[in-house]
Amino acid sequence: MKKLMTAAALAFGLAGAAQAADPAVGTWQTQVDDGAYAHVKMAPCGGAICGTIARTFNDSGEYKSPNLGKTLVIDMVPEGGGNYAGKVWRPSNGKIYIGKMNVSGNALKLSGCVAGGLICSKQTWKRIN
Repeated sequence: MKKLMTAAALAFGLAGAAQAADPAVGTWQTQVDDGAYAHVKMAPCGGAICGTIARTFNDSGEYKSPNLGKTLVIDMVPEGGGNYAGKVWRPSNGKIYIGKMNVSGNALKLSGCVAGGLICSKQTWKRIN
């Protein structure tokens, strides 16, 4: 029984380490959108990556946005080569977009589209940690 529990713990540990090695995991700073920007914490969520608003800033500095703790990047599934596909929520208009993401080093390029790709928005985020 002890060997079985040790093997299970090791298997869970290796799975967690593999997810932690994902290049999107970490904290990223968004570009300014409607006068504010955020720090988004990207973490594994099932077999995907999700991003939650951890801190918010405006011209006056850090402030307590009602969006703190909300999921901005939704179920981004890795497609290989630093590319992901999922959804993105834009707090300024409350819309959820079909999203694509690419991570290269300390840059994360995020795009979201609605209306079958006719209306799109893009941002480049920088890694905080």
